[in-house]
Amino acid sequence: MFNIFKSKPKAYQNVSAEDFHKEMGNKGTVLIDVRSAGEFGSGKIKGARNLDVMRSDFNKQIQHLDKDKTYLLYCRSGNRSGQACAIMAEAGFTQLKNLNSGLMGWPYELV
Repeated sequence: MFNIFKSKPKAYQNVSAEDFHKEMGNKGTVLIDVRSAGEFGSGKIKGARNLDVMRSDFNKQIQHLDKDKTYLLYCRSGNRSGQACAIMAEAGFTQLKNLNSGLMGWPYELV
């Protein structure tokens, strides 16, 4: 009757560092770091764009993105990027992948 305890399925994929790294080279893929500007400045994955999910204008910033592209999102632990994926899914994005371990589990180079 009431689906109070029924959780909504995730509209994005949580992926491993290895799968995330493989996806980075695909055409039409956009890499987004959702950490703060300070965190972003202290080290990022090469080619990443910074869109801080905690900023009040995050929803406004994503309105300018192409919904037909694939987005790879990451943060420090995978938590904020998961939240960002959920927000983007609500806004109509369909190709969203979250680095489930965040940078804490990233074995590749940072710049």
